[in-house]
Amino acid sequence: MSFQQGLSGLDAAAKNLDTIGNNVANANTVGFKGGVVQFQDVYANSLAGAGGTNAGIGVAVADIAQQFGQGNITTSSNPLDMAINGNGFYRMSNNGTITYTRNGQFHLDKDGYIINASGERLTGYLASPTGSIVTATPSDLQLSLGNITPQPTTQAAVVANLDSRSSAIAVPFNINDPTTYNNATSMSVYDSLGNAHTLSFYFQKTAANAWTVYGADDGASLGSLGNLTFNANGTIAASTVTAASMPVATGATTPLALTLDFTAATQFGSAFGVNQLQQDGFSAGQLTGFSIAADGTISGRYSNGQSRAQGQIVLANFTNPNGLQPLGDNQWAETSAAGAPLVGAPSTGNLGVLQSGAVEESNVDLTKELVDMITAQRVYQANAQTIKTQDQILQTLVNLR
Repeated sequence: MSFQQGLSGLDAAAKNLDTIGNNVANANTVGFKGGVVQFQDVYANSLAGAGGTNAGIGVAVADIAQQFGQGNITTSSNPLDMAINGNGFYRMSNNGTITYTRNGQFHLDKDGYIINASGERLTGYLASPTGSIVTATPSDLQLSLGNITPQPTTQAAVVANLDSRSSAIAVPFNINDPTTYNNATSMSVYDSLGNAHTLSFYFQKTAANAWTVYGADDGASLGSLGNLTFNANGTIAASTVTAASMPVATGATTPLALTLDFTAATQFGSAFGVNQLQQDGFSAGQLTGFSIAADGTISGRYSNGQSRAQGQIVLANFTNPNGLQPLGDNQWAETSAAGAPLVGAPSTGNLGVLQSGAVEESNVDLTKELVDMITAQRVYQANAQTIKTQDQILQTLVNLR
């Protein structure tokens, strides 16, 4: 008789309890993936070939397989917390050593790198100085905390309706005399140092379907900028208002040369109105915060109303995630059994999407684990009982006279 079956059953049940205990202990660990014990039966090899009367010599643990199912997503107050909804792992770097994790609890270090609680750096695609994402080899993501540099205005467009019912004005234009023009509007433009200037436009009707546009720089007249001619149906026929040159006394590049676009202007029988004023310049701006899109693009928000991409988070997926080696600290390492990492931007291929200001909870079902724990305990007791029974039988044989 043999105690092997009972002993192997005790060992397997103990490992099952260890796994369940580990799942329960990590029920509140962000990004944790629970494990499940997979068992296999054990038979002794027979020199005479296979037989149908072998009782078997017990059980063995074939594998402790991790369950990479989706965990619940809950919101957090940290904008750099991120949850993956779908497949994929964050790609982390520790001085060049690459690991993978589902824990999206991140923050900035003193140098602006995005790191986790263990100090590993989040990797992704970097951005050019103009905010274009460069999809090269993923690198450590470092966010710029400095000001955004100003951009001088080079183009401006005005979309307005001039009242066709207005009377023509025959006297010369005088910026200080409102009776010498019919309507006026203004917009802010920016020089090379980010200083704002007021560019004003004054519209003087000179004849039917004909208008002259005058300009002013911070209240100083620039003279005539050109003429607008309209068709009988109110659409524009021709525009010679194509450019403006504004003297600048702030130390910035002077003059400030602008390309003007009035080709969307109209002349209908309705009141003067400005529908749109556009220009491509902006002042310097201080960083006020970050936002992370579903595709992993990290955008900096600035006090001048601008936003600029500072990088893009990448995700990695594996053909066989169960082949990854657990390292602790919510990290996994690549192995040959897992396959080569498939790296890309979130929401591309079979990779999931990101949700900013949220975390993925552990996928452990605590109720199920407690029920499994009861079952594992009963299995352990049953295997102990087989050993006890074998002991009683052996004692009976020893006591034979």
